[in-house]
Amino acid sequence: MNGNGAPPRVGDVTTVSTSARTKLERGRGALGPALELVHTGRAPTRAVLTAELGVTRATAGAVAAELEALGLIRVDSRPGGAGGGGTQGRPSHRVAVADDGPVALAAQVHPDGFRAALVGLGGRIVATAPGKITVSADPAQVLGAVVDAGARLLEESGRRCIGAGLAVPSAVAEPEGTALNPLHLAWPPGSPVRSVFARCVKAAGIDGPALTGNDVNLAALAEHRHGAGRSAQHLLCVATGHRGVGGALVLDGRLHSGSSGLALEVGHLTVNPEGRACHCGSRGCLDVEADPLAFLTAAGRTPGPEVSLLQQARDLLRDEPGEAGVRAATEELIDRLGLGLAGLVNILNPDRIILGGLHRELLHADPDRLRAVVADRSLWGRSGGVPILPCTLDHNSLVGAAELAWQPVLDDPLGALA
Repeated sequence: MNGNGAPPRVGDVTTVSTSARTKLERGRGALGPALELVHTGRAPTRAVLTAELGVTRATAGAVAAELEALGLIRVDSRPGGAGGGGTQGRPSHRVAVADDGPVALAAQVHPDGFRAALVGLGGRIVATAPGKITVSADPAQVLGAVVDAGARLLEESGRRCIGAGLAVPSAVAEPEGTALNPLHLAWPPGSPVRSVFARCVKAAGIDGPALTGNDVNLAALAEHRHGAGRSAQHLLCVATGHRGVGGALVLDGRLHSGSSGLALEVGHLTVNPEGRACHCGSRGCLDVEADPLAFLTAAGRTPGPEVSLLQQARDLLRDEPGEAGVRAATEELIDRLGLGLAGLVNILNPDRIILGGLHRELLHADPDRLRAVVADRSLWGRSGGVPILPCTLDHNSLVGAAELAWQPVLDDPLGALA
């Protein structure tokens, strides 16, 4: 019981004084915004946190103390270093996410299997486990396997789990959470992946929400918060993973998913009218003209079963970049990708483009060629161009899946952890 005879609230600790509690009550609405600032690395010191929140130093201190009591951040009283933001020569306390804090279970399914991970605040991957499995027509088969792998990681870590997020290679229709078009999986259209995932998470004894999203959407979200997309207001992400091509758009800091979660299906832009037949029924879509299978085929290589198509394409590009067939395939895919990006630039007018998966390697292979195609084929390119950068996060779809689970905590730390 507290001094008023009421049960103690989450986060009540003896190290937080009564006066600090009073200040915290004034700034309770700042808990979520403060946590997000630390989570995204925008507030490395308490002075920056104070300025960004627009509150007094005392209130910011109380907010930081409460988040530390919840085990979400740590406050270091040692000097923050040059530019730390202290006033009148006083060094500001440094703030950072807690290294031993809670984690989210992140899961990703792709045509070659799955990967599970534990992801803490700040987008930090604590542990990860890949799984190679034949993805059958029953989503419960692979989702059960990936959740079991995640549950083992949780048991080994001993960390508290705040929820789970799943990334799938399909548009995810809202609000139902169904995989509308899992073209590169054996799942039937409209598979209820969110409800199946939630059942698997609950059966594994894992608490918290279980949420689902498109893999490239989640990659873009992760890169915007923690990677190559930081500070962009209108961020376009295009990527190819194990099969196909996906896209995502972040507008004014928020993921744009359209009216029902189906926005930015960029894989089905036609970039070669006489090109390969696509799974969607059309021909020459970006999905089949600029993915790992397209690269291997253009290079005259027959894919093998030993490793994923993505890894085979990466290995070929790394090990034999000067071989005639590989060089021709690289140029062909860059030109196709550039045509697609140019069309998207004309429609969306992003202030930054980031590329993931094999597209990241293609950008590294010949950045001038790709940027020239986009500039030559887009109005925006003719007026100065748009930066095209590689994604910087490893397993960004997994980090993005974790962001889904972390969002309720970012919105209301006390309520979510109660």
